[in-house]
Amino acid sequence: MPYFHVVFTLPAPLGPLALHNKRVLYGLLFRAVAATLRTIARDPEHLGTDIGFLAVLHTWGQTLQHHPHLHCVVPGGGLSVEGTRWVPSRSHFFLPVRVLSRHFRHTFLRLLRAAYRQGTLRCRGRLAPLAAPAAWQRWLEPLERTEWVVYAKPPFGGPHQVLKYLARYTHRVAISNQRLVAVADGHITFRWKDYAHGHRARTMTLDAVEFLRRFLLHRLPKGFQHIRHYGLLGNRRRAATLTRIRALLNQPPAATPEPADDITELPPRDACPHCGTGRLVVVATLAPVGAPPRTAGPLAWDTS
Repeated sequence: MPYFHVVFTLPAPLGPLALHNKRVLYGLLFRAVAATLRTIARDPEHLGTDIGFLAVLHTWGQTLQHHPHLHCVVPGGGLSVEGTRWVPSRSHFFLPVRVLSRHFRHTFLRLLRAAYRQGTLRCRGRLAPLAAPAAWQRWLEPLERTEWVVYAKPPFGGPHQVLKYLARYTHRVAISNQRLVAVADGHITFRWKDYAHGHRARTMTLDAVEFLRRFLLHRLPKGFQHIRHYGLLGNRRRAATLTRIRALLNQPPAATPEPADDITELPPRDACPHCGTGRLVVVATLAPVGAPPRTAGPLAWDTS
Protein backbone atom coordinates (compact mmCIF):
# COMPACT_ATOMS: atom_id res chain seq x y z
CA MET A 1 0.00 0.00 0.00
CA PRO A 2 1.16 3.60 -0.39
CA TYR A 3 2.51 5.53 2.60
CA PHE A 4 1.74 9.21 2.96
CA HIS A 5 4.17 11.85 4.24
CA VAL A 6 2.53 14.70 6.17
CA VAL A 7 4.48 17.57 7.77
CA PHE A 8 3.16 19.77 10.61
CA THR A 9 5.06 23.02 11.33
CA LEU A 10 4.90 25.31 14.36
CA PRO A 11 4.41 29.00 13.45
CA ALA A 12 7.53 31.16 13.75
CA PRO A 13 6.20 33.29 16.68
CA LEU A 14 6.18 30.15 18.84
CA GLY A 15 9.89 29.56 18.21
CA PRO A 16 11.30 31.63 21.11
CA LEU A 17 8.82 30.06 23.53
CA ALA A 18 9.78 26.60 22.28
CA LEU A 19 13.50 27.32 22.78
CA HIS A 20 12.86 28.23 26.42
CA ASN A 21 10.52 25.26 26.95
CA LYS A 22 11.76 22.54 24.62
CA ARG A 23 10.48 19.53 26.51
CA VAL A 24 7.03 21.05 27.05
CA LEU A 25 6.48 22.60 23.60
CA TYR A 26 7.88 19.69 21.60
CA GLY A 27 5.79 17.33 23.70
CA LEU A 28 2.68 19.41 22.96
CA LEU A 29 3.57 19.31 19.27
CA PHE A 30 3.55 15.51 19.30
CA ARG A 31 0.26 15.40 21.22
CA ALA A 32 -1.49 17.93 18.97
CA VAL A 33 -0.38 16.22 15.76
CA ALA A 34 -1.37 12.76 17.01
CA ALA A 35 -4.81 13.98 18.10
CA THR A 36 -5.33 15.81 14.81
CA LEU A 37 -4.46 12.90 12.53
CA ARG A 38 -6.46 10.35 14.50
CA THR A 39 -9.53 12.59 14.95
CA ILE A 40 -9.79 13.68 11.31
CA ALA A 41 -9.10 10.17 10.00
CA ARG A 42 -11.84 8.74 12.24
CA ASP A 43 -14.40 11.28 10.99
CA PRO A 44 -16.90 9.46 8.69
CA GLU A 45 -16.82 12.46 6.33
CA HIS A 46 -13.17 11.71 5.60
CA LEU A 47 -11.65 8.24 6.05
CA GLY A 48 -13.77 6.92 8.93
CA THR A 49 -11.06 4.61 10.28
CA ASP A 50 -8.50 4.08 13.00
CA ILE A 51 -5.06 4.76 11.57
CA GLY A 52 -1.45 4.27 12.64
CA PHE A 53 1.62 6.38 11.97
CA LEU A 54 5.06 7.33 13.20
CA ALA A 55 6.21 10.89 13.80
CA VAL A 56 9.77 12.26 13.68
CA LEU A 57 10.72 15.63 15.20
CA HIS A 58 13.05 17.95 13.30
CA THR A 59 13.87 21.42 14.61
CA TRP A 60 15.97 22.92 11.82
CA GLY A 61 15.72 24.45 8.38
CA GLN A 62 18.34 24.34 5.65
CA THR A 63 20.23 27.34 7.07
CA LEU A 64 20.16 25.88 10.62
CA GLN A 65 17.61 28.40 11.87
CA HIS A 66 15.08 27.18 14.44
CA HIS A 67 12.19 25.56 12.54
CA PRO A 68 10.37 22.89 14.63
CA HIS A 69 8.19 20.51 12.63
CA LEU A 70 6.99 16.90 12.66
CA HIS A 71 7.38 14.49 9.76
CA CYS A 72 4.63 11.85 9.83
CA VAL A 73 4.70 8.62 7.83
CA VAL A 74 1.18 7.21 7.54
CA PRO A 75 -0.02 3.99 5.84
CA GLY A 76 -2.67 4.68 3.23
CA GLY A 77 -5.73 3.42 5.05
CA GLY A 78 -6.95 2.14 8.39
CA LEU A 79 -9.08 -0.33 10.26
CA SER A 80 -12.83 0.21 10.25
CA VAL A 81 -14.16 1.46 13.58
CA GLU A 82 -15.56 -1.99 14.37
CA GLY A 83 -12.18 -3.52 13.45
CA THR A 84 -13.55 -6.00 10.90
CA ARG A 85 -12.16 -4.66 7.63
CA TRP A 86 -9.33 -2.64 6.15
CA VAL A 87 -10.41 0.63 4.50
CA PRO A 88 -7.90 1.96 1.95
CA SER A 89 -7.51 5.65 1.27
CA ARG A 90 -7.42 7.07 -2.21
CA SER A 91 -4.10 6.32 -3.88
CA HIS A 92 -2.94 9.97 -4.07
CA PHE A 93 -5.02 11.65 -1.37
CA PHE A 94 -5.10 10.96 2.34
CA LEU A 95 -6.76 13.76 4.31
CA PRO A 96 -7.52 17.44 3.44
CA VAL A 97 -4.63 19.63 4.60
CA ARG A 98 -6.86 22.64 5.31
CA VAL A 99 -8.95 20.61 7.74
CA LEU A 100 -5.79 19.18 9.32
CA SER A 101 -4.33 22.68 9.67
CA ARG A 102 -7.36 24.14 11.43
CA HIS A 103 -7.69 21.21 13.83
CA PHE A 104 -3.93 21.25 14.52
CA ARG A 105 -4.05 24.97 15.38
CA HIS A 106 -7.06 24.58 17.67
CA THR A 107 -5.65 21.52 19.46
CA PHE A 108 -2.16 22.91 19.99
CA LEU A 109 -3.38 26.26 21.35
CA ARG A 110 -5.79 24.48 23.70
CA LEU A 111 -2.92 22.38 25.07
CA LEU A 112 -0.66 25.43 25.25
CA ARG A 113 -3.21 27.38 27.31
CA ALA A 114 -3.57 24.44 29.68
CA ALA A 115 0.22 24.30 30.15
CA TYR A 116 0.26 28.05 30.89
CA ARG A 117 -2.50 27.72 33.51
CA GLN A 118 -0.65 24.82 35.14
CA GLY A 119 2.53 26.92 35.40
CA THR A 120 4.71 24.58 33.34
CA LEU A 121 5.89 27.27 30.91
CA ARG A 122 8.94 29.47 31.59
CA CYS A 123 8.66 33.06 30.40
CA ARG A 124 12.07 34.65 30.86
CA GLY A 125 14.19 37.28 29.15
CA ARG A 126 12.31 38.79 26.24
CA LEU A 127 9.36 36.54 27.10
CA ALA A 128 9.04 37.85 30.67
CA PRO A 129 6.05 40.13 29.86
CA LEU A 130 4.05 37.01 28.92
CA ALA A 131 3.93 36.05 32.59
CA ALA A 132 1.02 38.51 32.89
CA PRO A 133 -2.22 36.75 31.81
CA ALA A 134 -3.50 39.76 29.84
CA ALA A 135 -0.26 40.03 27.86
CA TRP A 136 -0.30 36.27 27.28
CA GLN A 137 -3.80 36.42 25.81
CA ARG A 138 -2.89 39.35 23.53
CA TRP A 139 0.17 37.43 22.31
CA LEU A 140 -1.95 34.37 21.45
CA GLU A 141 -4.63 36.24 19.50
CA PRO A 142 -2.68 36.56 16.20
CA LEU A 143 -1.83 32.84 16.34
CA GLU A 144 -5.56 32.05 16.45
CA ARG A 145 -6.16 33.97 13.21
CA THR A 146 -3.22 32.85 11.07
CA GLU A 147 -3.15 29.71 8.94
CA TRP A 148 -0.79 27.04 10.30
CA VAL A 149 1.28 25.13 7.78
CA VAL A 150 0.46 21.48 7.16
CA TYR A 151 2.05 20.01 4.06
CA ALA A 152 1.23 16.66 2.46
CA LYS A 153 4.10 15.44 0.31
CA PRO A 154 3.61 12.98 -2.56
CA PRO A 155 3.07 9.46 -1.19
CA PHE A 156 5.86 6.94 -0.93
CA GLY A 157 5.66 4.12 -3.46
CA GLY A 158 5.62 1.35 -0.88
CA PRO A 159 7.30 -0.15 2.18
CA HIS A 160 10.76 -0.36 0.56
CA GLN A 161 10.79 3.39 -0.12
CA VAL A 162 9.60 4.02 3.44
CA LEU A 163 12.47 1.98 4.85
CA LYS A 164 14.95 3.84 2.66
CA TYR A 165 13.55 7.17 3.86
CA LEU A 166 13.62 6.17 7.51
CA ALA A 167 17.14 4.78 7.31
CA ARG A 168 18.63 8.07 6.15
CA TYR A 169 16.23 10.60 7.66
CA THR A 170 15.12 9.69 11.17
CA HIS A 171 18.45 10.09 12.95
CA ARG A 172 19.79 13.11 11.12
CA VAL A 173 21.45 15.93 12.99
CA ALA A 174 21.02 19.56 11.97
CA ILE A 175 23.74 19.37 9.31
CA SER A 176 25.76 16.51 7.82
CA ASN A 177 29.47 16.50 7.07
CA GLN A 178 28.73 16.32 3.34
CA ARG A 179 27.21 19.81 3.42
CA LEU A 180 30.32 21.42 4.91
CA VAL A 181 32.39 23.17 2.24
CA ALA A 182 35.17 25.03 4.05
CA VAL A 183 36.46 26.11 7.45
CA ALA A 184 38.86 29.05 7.21
CA ASP A 185 39.68 32.29 9.00
CA GLY A 186 37.08 31.75 11.70
CA HIS A 187 34.25 31.18 9.23
CA ILE A 188 32.34 28.09 8.10
CA THR A 189 30.83 27.65 4.65
CA PHE A 190 28.13 25.07 3.96
CA ARG A 191 25.66 24.10 1.25
CA TRP A 192 21.91 24.59 1.53
CA LYS A 193 18.85 24.22 -0.68
CA ASP A 194 16.76 27.29 -1.39
CA TYR A 195 13.28 25.74 -1.46
CA ALA A 196 11.67 29.13 -2.12
CA HIS A 197 13.45 29.35 -5.48
CA GLY A 198 13.13 25.95 -7.08
CA HIS A 199 15.36 24.01 -4.65
CA ARG A 200 18.42 25.87 -5.95
CA ALA A 201 21.73 24.81 -4.41
CA ARG A 202 23.45 27.68 -2.63
CA THR A 203 26.27 28.20 -0.14
CA MET A 204 26.27 30.22 3.08
CA THR A 205 29.22 31.45 5.14
CA LEU A 206 28.80 32.12 8.85
CA ASP A 207 31.09 33.26 11.63
CA ALA A 208 32.12 30.14 13.57
CA VAL A 209 30.40 31.35 16.75
CA GLU A 210 27.14 31.99 14.90
CA PHE A 211 27.40 28.58 13.21
CA LEU A 212 27.80 26.89 16.59
CA ARG A 213 24.94 28.93 18.07
CA ARG A 214 22.61 27.79 15.32
CA PHE A 215 23.78 24.18 15.58
CA LEU A 216 23.19 24.06 19.34
CA LEU A 217 19.64 25.39 18.96
CA HIS A 218 18.71 21.85 17.93
CA ARG A 219 20.06 19.98 20.94
CA LEU A 220 17.12 18.13 22.46
CA PRO A 221 16.52 17.68 26.20
CA LYS A 222 18.16 14.60 27.67
CA GLY A 223 16.03 11.50 27.18
CA PHE A 224 13.51 13.23 24.89
CA GLN A 225 11.98 10.75 22.41
CA HIS A 226 12.09 12.37 18.98
CA ILE A 227 10.52 9.37 17.19
CA ARG A 228 7.10 8.20 18.38
CA HIS A 229 4.50 5.67 17.20
CA TYR A 230 0.74 6.13 17.42
CA GLY A 231 -2.56 4.37 16.80
CA LEU A 232 -2.28 1.03 15.02
CA LEU A 233 1.52 1.32 15.17
CA GLY A 234 1.61 2.14 18.90
CA ASN A 235 3.99 -0.10 20.80
CA ARG A 236 1.36 -1.67 23.10
CA ARG A 237 -0.94 -2.91 20.35
CA ARG A 238 1.26 -3.09 17.25
CA ALA A 239 1.94 -6.85 17.13
CA ALA A 240 -1.70 -7.91 17.53
CA THR A 241 -3.00 -5.18 15.23
CA LEU A 242 -0.58 -5.92 12.40
CA THR A 243 -1.42 -9.61 12.61
CA ARG A 244 -5.12 -8.77 12.19
CA ILE A 245 -4.42 -6.37 9.30
CA ARG A 246 -2.30 -8.96 7.47
CA ALA A 247 -5.16 -11.44 7.74
CA LEU A 248 -7.67 -8.89 6.41
CA LEU A 249 -5.37 -8.14 3.46
CA ASN A 250 -4.64 -11.83 2.80
CA GLN A 251 -0.97 -11.28 3.48
CA PRO A 252 1.33 -13.98 4.92
CA PRO A 253 2.31 -13.71 8.59
CA ALA A 254 5.40 -11.69 9.38
CA ALA A 255 8.60 -13.71 9.26
CA THR A 256 9.95 -14.72 12.66
CA PRO A 257 13.59 -13.61 13.12
CA GLU A 258 16.17 -16.30 13.66
CA PRO A 259 17.15 -16.64 17.35
CA ALA A 260 20.57 -15.34 18.28
CA ASP A 261 23.38 -17.78 18.98
CA ASP A 262 23.66 -18.95 22.58
CA ILE A 263 25.94 -16.59 24.47
CA THR A 264 27.73 -19.61 25.93
CA GLU A 265 29.14 -20.39 22.49
CA LEU A 266 31.03 -17.12 22.29
CA PRO A 267 34.77 -17.12 23.03
CA PRO A 268 35.83 -16.44 26.62
CA ARG A 269 35.71 -12.79 27.63
CA ASP A 270 37.41 -10.73 30.32
CA ALA A 271 35.83 -8.04 32.44
CA CYS A 272 36.58 -4.50 31.27
CA PRO A 273 39.53 -3.22 33.35
CA HIS A 274 38.16 0.33 33.19
CA CYS A 275 34.57 0.00 34.50
CA GLY A 276 34.61 -3.55 35.86
CA THR A 277 31.09 -4.27 34.61
CA GLY A 278 31.40 -4.33 30.81
CA ARG A 279 32.76 -7.31 28.90
CA LEU A 280 35.97 -6.87 26.95
CA VAL A 281 37.15 -9.16 24.14
CA VAL A 282 40.95 -9.11 23.99
CA VAL A 283 42.07 -9.04 20.36
CA ALA A 284 45.76 -8.31 20.89
CA THR A 285 48.14 -6.78 23.40
CA LEU A 286 50.44 -4.07 22.08
CA ALA A 287 53.89 -3.63 23.57
CA PRO A 288 54.64 -0.12 24.90
CA VAL A 289 56.48 2.14 22.50
CA GLY A 290 59.56 3.99 23.76
CA ALA A 291 59.87 7.76 23.75
CA PRO A 292 60.92 9.34 20.43
CA PRO A 293 64.63 10.18 20.07
CA ARG A 294 65.80 13.60 21.16
CA THR A 295 67.10 16.13 18.64
CA ALA A 296 69.36 19.05 19.28
CA GLY A 297 68.76 20.89 22.57
CA PRO A 298 67.78 19.55 26.00
CA LEU A 299 63.99 19.79 25.47
CA ALA A 300 63.71 19.28 21.72
CA TRP A 301 62.00 16.19 20.38
CA ASP A 302 61.65 14.78 16.90
CA THR A 303 57.91 15.15 16.20
CA SER A 304 58.07 13.96 12.60
